[in-house]
Amino acid sequence: MFSYFIPTAKGLAPLLEVELKDLGIENTKQIAGGVSFDGSLEQGYQVCLWSRFASRVLLKLSEFKVIDPMDLYLGCSNIPWESHFDVDKTFSIDFSGSNDEIRNTQFGALKIKDAIVDRFRKKFDQRPNVEKRDADIRFNGRLFKDKASIYLDLSGSPLHLRGYRTIAGEAPLRETLAAGIIKRSGWKGEALLDPMCGSGTLVIEAAMMSLNIAPGTLRDKFGFEQWKKHDAETWRTLKTSAQVYSKRAVNDCDARFYASDLSKDMISIARQNAQRAGVAELIEFSVQDAKKVMPPEELTTGMVISNPPYGERLGGFSDTITLYTELGHHFKDAFAGWNLSMFAMDTELLSCLGMRAGRSYKFFNGPIECVLKNYRISPKRNVEAIADVAATTKAPKKAEVVYKESTEDNPWGTISAAQEFPMAEESESELVFKEVKQIKPAIYAEDFANRLLKNMKRLDKWAKREGIQCYRLYDADLPEYNVAIDRYNEYLIIQEYRAPKEIDAQKVRRRFLDIVSTTRYLLDLTDDQLIIKVRERQKGRQQYEKLDSKKQRLVVQEGPAKIIVNLQDYLDTGLFLDHRPTRLRLGKMAAGKDFLNLFCYTATASVHAALGGAKSTTSVDMSNTYLNWGQENFLENGIKGKHEFIQQDCIKWLQHAHEMYDLIFIDPPTFSNSKRMSDVFDVQDDHVALLTAASERVNSQGEIIFSNNKRGFKLDIDAIKALGFYVKDISKASIPEDFKGNDKIHQCWLLTKRD
Repeated sequence: MFSYFIPTAKGLAPLLEVELKDLGIENTKQIAGGVSFDGSLEQGYQVCLWSRFASRVLLKLSEFKVIDPMDLYLGCSNIPWESHFDVDKTFSIDFSGSNDEIRNTQFGALKIKDAIVDRFRKKFDQRPNVEKRDADIRFNGRLFKDKASIYLDLSGSPLHLRGYRTIAGEAPLRETLAAGIIKRSGWKGEALLDPMCGSGTLVIEAAMMSLNIAPGTLRDKFGFEQWKKHDAETWRTLKTSAQVYSKRAVNDCDARFYASDLSKDMISIARQNAQRAGVAELIEFSVQDAKKVMPPEELTTGMVISNPPYGERLGGFSDTITLYTELGHHFKDAFAGWNLSMFAMDTELLSCLGMRAGRSYKFFNGPIECVLKNYRISPKRNVEAIADVAATTKAPKKAEVVYKESTEDNPWGTISAAQEFPMAEESESELVFKEVKQIKPAIYAEDFANRLLKNMKRLDKWAKREGIQCYRLYDADLPEYNVAIDRYNEYLIIQEYRAPKEIDAQKVRRRFLDIVSTTRYLLDLTDDQLIIKVRERQKGRQQYEKLDSKKQRLVVQEGPAKIIVNLQDYLDTGLFLDHRPTRLRLGKMAAGKDFLNLFCYTATASVHAALGGAKSTTSVDMSNTYLNWGQENFLENGIKGKHEFIQQDCIKWLQHAHEMYDLIFIDPPTFSNSKRMSDVFDVQDDHVALLTAASERVNSQGEIIFSNNKRGFKLDIDAIKALGFYVKDISKASIPEDFKGNDKIHQCWLLTKRD
């Protein structure tokens, strides 16, 4: 009889204990980090062969009290190591735990190594060698308070290394964790679909379960094979029996599995892994976008199970929010009546699905705490079920089909969201059903919602009256909800400002999720109508930073001008909303004048000037991308005539320019150290030099509108007057209605050249 300790990942110990009992192992006990039991050598082999949840199988060699390092050394010196392996074999030591005297795991492992080596030297005048990576035999030391336990590692390499996955994708699940997810999902053998399968681990583990394939049959070797007390005959019998059984089971399996991924390369890897695991015949692989995957036509129900990518794998938390939100919409529509099980590193992300979970389980993927949530996707609007509930009340305004608690037998629970419908006034028994209102999300921020609704009530009417399609609905009105929300016709952009470092990251994530789900609900937005960005308060020319290449081009109307905006690819869209009044003003001022637009960005001010009757326009900027964009804006408006676009550093261009202008618009960055500039530019330090150079290009009685968005900026009025300008602060008049709550968004002056 041997004493065993079977370590496993946090969250899997209950499943492991049940599994051991199913193998006929009694007297199991859950302890920190795993399960212990006393049993035969054959039972130890069985766990190596059959366990889907065990990390290792450790057979206890000795246990003794340890106060200081010498106790550990002496206790290990008394173990007959020579009876376990020969001096010509290599060995390794894994050590965990600490106490007041032994605080370092490497130091603990060193003491055990010294004891082993010294014992062999005394007995054979030789010593075995240590091999950390691929030792012939492995030992494990565990220290808890004043007790040390020394084990032989029967498994050798970790048991999650089944042998079928030679190549994995980015951030793959361990096979043991994947098996735990399958078990906790409540899957009972129905059709199973993973729409983001990666290297296929989830569906492969499920298929192996359905065929009852012992995971150990796929491994090349185990640690006990170099152990001197290894019972080769018992092991051979167990392994042969498992192999024969699994081969027979392939023909008897009715379960079917479906796996897809957006990456063709990952599907190729997954298919190869399935072939090595012996389950490829059961799995249908395809290259598809998870947001477009549909259930097989012949199936009306089944299980969707997946481990979607998280922020680090997508490139940003905002992208992840968008993905989960879109997945929730798609699953509810395409997989009505199915069960859904989602594994994620962030429970808040799962709330973006817009569904309430029946049960949830905590797991650890290495050191990362994760969660698995199970859902029952409601069948598509079961009118009869709602009518039955409604018929029990007198002329209700709302009927609800409630969430029923989940049980072990039904881990998804029974879920159907509360639904509203108008009642017929003519009769209490006759119901008139109309389109069901969008379901209120699980996460809903009341304070934020009230403020957003208040803003919408005020601004939507104003925008409609003014003929404005693009405007700001919300700009960090509430400090705890630190975002800007802009409307671009039927689209909405939520831009998250980077929170200060002292604010708890989890709280920031939670509130941002509140904002996204609440906004989507209030405005009843479709998947593609909500765009999410994360940004810092703008510094310098940050609007030039490329984010993506989706090229979502949209033409919007601003007064007489048609403006091309790009909602996805850059931090800004090509249209600064706060300068709308200034652009409209320039359009009225420009008639019959030569107009110069410095730091022109996408030349929207030049478009307004040209449409306002400017004799000529000149637009200068460093970015060729934005100058091309500006030319497209001119084409969109059918503008012809004398209109020039110049790619150059504006300050350098002013130093060599000779043309004179009647009207100049200057809206420089706060700060810029672009490689294309000859020097670093700071608007506070350099605005006098900039306006001095510009003053030489403006005709007598000509005008300059100068603006910038640096907080706390101070215009050097005396210096500007000395250049021969009348100075008028038009900041207040230049702030549009949708930015009244943020009157520091920019400052603006009208400078008129005196004779």
